[in-house]
Amino acid sequence: MAHAHTHHDASRSGQRALGWTLLLIFSFMVVELFGALISGSLALLADAAHTLTDSAALALAWLGFHMARRRADSARSFGYARFEVLAGAINGLAMIVIVGFIAFEAMARIRTPQEVLPVPMIVVGCIGAAVNLVAYRLLHTGSDHINVRGAMLHVLGDLLSSLATVVAGVVILATGWMPIDPLLSLLVAALVLKSAIGLLRHASHILLEGTPDEVDPAALGDALRERIPGVRDVHHVHVWSLSSGHHLATMHVRVVEGTEHGELLPEVKRLLRDRFGLQHTTIQVCPEDCPDDGHR
Repeated sequence: MAHAHTHHDASRSGQRALGWTLLLIFSFMVVELFGALISGSLALLADAAHTLTDSAALALAWLGFHMARRRADSARSFGYARFEVLAGAINGLAMIVIVGFIAFEAMARIRTPQEVLPVPMIVVGCIGAAVNLVAYRLLHTGSDHINVRGAMLHVLGDLLSSLATVVAGVVILATGWMPIDPLLSLLVAALVLKSAIGLLRHASHILLEGTPDEVDPAALGDALRERIPGVRDVHHVHVWSLSSGHHLATMHVRVVEGTEHGELLPEVKRLLRDRFGLQHTTIQVCPEDCPDDGHR
């Protein structure tokens, strides 16, 4: 009970940290958008789009904490944990659309450079760097939950984007070379695209019930045969993820004749939990001839 209480407190702490960070980042995004309109900077506009997508990611992470606490019901026997995966896929698609817009506008500005006011760029970029440093500190002290660690990566990305905006403003102020603005906006767009593709790949893998990267079904079968007396063969192994870090498995275990099933099953489940992190497993103990042979 003490462990469950500690985990609950950590979850609450992580959600609070995400909530304050979301408010901070979204407020800065509004400031950044006005700064882009005043200065005419595409780099600043691209960074505002980057900040918007990160705000969406933070909101999804925050909502993930809330949804994860909802109980399973007759309509959704596994609960609502996969909501974060579906929302993440939608978020990734939206990011790709934004990248397309930024890239199109940047190419037009490279061909025909436009006047940009560097001072507002530098000021807003410096504010952005400060905001993201504060946000990172908030998340660092909030929790070590996986959602919070992911949010910290988004904040670091925003910090780099703000620094790029400052660099563009300084170059324009010092040299008057306007193409630096669309060039750096393409750099920021590339960062957004990389994040979007990674997010879509991860979400698609989970939605297609792909095997988690950290679980090797072959190694799982070998461990059961080697570590647990009475296990003769492991087959029909299926491992998938309900959501990030929440893995499930089903398998058939063929046992040596005379093995006591009641003693073997707890050992199998304990090994799967302790070594492979599989908290939810369904195991069918088979006699000599498996009734499902010939089926996947």
